[in-house]
Amino acid sequence: MTTDTAGSEGSSGTDPAELITRNVAEAVTSEEVEALAADPAGKRAYVGYEPSGVLHVGHLLTANKLIDLQRAGMEVVVLLADVHAYLNGKGSFEEIRETAERMKAQFLAYGLDEENTEFVYGSSYQLEEDYGLDLHALELETSLNRAQRAMAELQGGETPRVSHVVYPLMQALDIEYLDLDLAVGGIDQRKVHMLARETLPELGYEARPCLHTPIVADLTTGEGKMSSSAGVTISMADSTEELEEKVNSAFCPPTRDPEGDLENPVLELFEYHVFPRFSEVVVERPEEYGGDLEYGSYEDLAADLESGELHPADAKGALAASLDELIEPGRAKLRELE
Repeated sequence: MTTDTAGSEGSSGTDPAELITRNVAEAVTSEEVEALAADPAGKRAYVGYEPSGVLHVGHLLTANKLIDLQRAGMEVVVLLADVHAYLNGKGSFEEIRETAERMKAQFLAYGLDEENTEFVYGSSYQLEEDYGLDLHALELETSLNRAQRAMAELQGGETPRVSHVVYPLMQALDIEYLDLDLAVGGIDQRKVHMLARETLPELGYEARPCLHTPIVADLTTGEGKMSSSAGVTISMADSTEELEEKVNSAFCPPTRDPEGDLENPVLELFEYHVFPRFSEVVVERPEEYGGDLEYGSYEDLAADLESGELHPADAKGALAASLDELIEPGRAKLRELE
């Protein structure tokens, strides 16, 4: 059982600086982000998403950060990147926009404040003359190798195409054209954001600070990253039973720091998804096994798992219940749209 605080301040309190920086893998630069946190009211932050139909935990991790930023007083812009998706071969514009509308509905169901969230299609400004001329100017200033390095982590194993090197240059320009104060993305977006910070000043535009969120490890192995295209992921399309099955089979050693390059995805999901949204997590156990455990912080839960007080199977049960509660509104919205 859990206590939902999606509409309140969660377990991290009300301090804007804490809300802005919690669960962040990197702030670029920390000084710039601190200055922003000192006066966040009305400042604009964004994440861009290629429309993909169904939200998964990767989308929701950055969405949790957007909710934090809204609670801190900032305005949020969600870029529904239809032109980027087209360049990445994701279908016709009509198909992509239909998918984007489904995505928008799920974000709102998940907890983004509708009155304080601006959803923008990339095509609403990326096809205009000024944007096109700035894009060509960036193409002149950026080497092919530099653009390829920025896109490599996002591109995966695909054969490089011309569109793949235009893609990160557009992401850089988006930060200017959306009139932003802060860019947010997963740590896999770091090279793109660094490209933006290097190249925007060459066009006379200001470099903006960036926040990079962590990447949750592969659910079944603790290696690499959880991916919707390979391996097992958790999404709003999952039924309660499917979600429980995935979580129960997750890699969960009784430590927060497995040896080598392995991570504990169960603990990562608690840290980055559950505790930002719930003030308390209750692990239900029979009295014969010690009765229920109540946790008001991630650190307490992780410490009990490491000490053996909390069994991995009991932690997984609480995690599945928490995630199910979080995604149920989006799951219901998907059913409604279908």
